[in-house]
Amino acid sequence: MNDDLAAELHRRYTRDQEARTAYTPGGDWADVVSVDTDNTAWLKDVIAEHGWPGTTLVGEAGANAAWLIAQHADRDREFQEQALHLVTAAAEAGEASPAHVAYLTDRVLVAKGEPQLYGTQYVCDSDGSNLRPQPTVEPESLDDRRSAMGLESSADYDRRMREVAG
Repeated sequence: MNDDLAAELHRRYTRDQEARTAYTPGGDWADVVSVDTDNTAWLKDVIAEHGWPGTTLVGEAGANAAWLIAQHADRDREFQEQALHLVTAAAEAGEASPAHVAYLTDRVLVAKGEPQLYGTQYVCDSDGSNLRPQPTVEPESLDDRRSAMGLESSADYDRRMREVAG
C-alpha cells in the first residue's frame, strides 16, 4: 500500500467535505469550486502515474476518497467520464466499490441531461428548498438495480437525504 498517497487522498477528502459543510444555500460556492478544481487536477496526475487508486494501492478509505474527488469533478466532464470507466474496471477487479460505480454513473448521466439509473442524484431549488431526486430510468425496478450495486432501498436513501438536507 502507498501510505503517502492514501494520506494525501484523505487530506483532500477532508478539504472537500469541509468546503461543502461551510457552504450555505445562496452563499459563495467559490471555495468549493477551488477545492474541486485543485483535487481534479491532482487526481488526473495520480491516475497518469498509478492508474485508478484502488484498495490495494490506497486502502478502502483512500479508494473512497478518490471516488469522491471524481464524483465532484463536475467542471471536467471528460475526466469524470474517464474516471467512470476506470472505477468500473476497478470494481470489476474488486478494487473499488460497486456503489461508487452507481453514484458516478448517475452523476455522469444527469450531467448529460439523461435519466439516472440508481437514483443517487438529487436536486433542490436555489434557496435549498424542495429536495427531489433527478429523473430515473424505470423507477419500478430501481430498488433491484440499487441492491445489485450494494445500495440501500430508494425509500431509505430518500429518507436519509432529507434528514441530511434538514
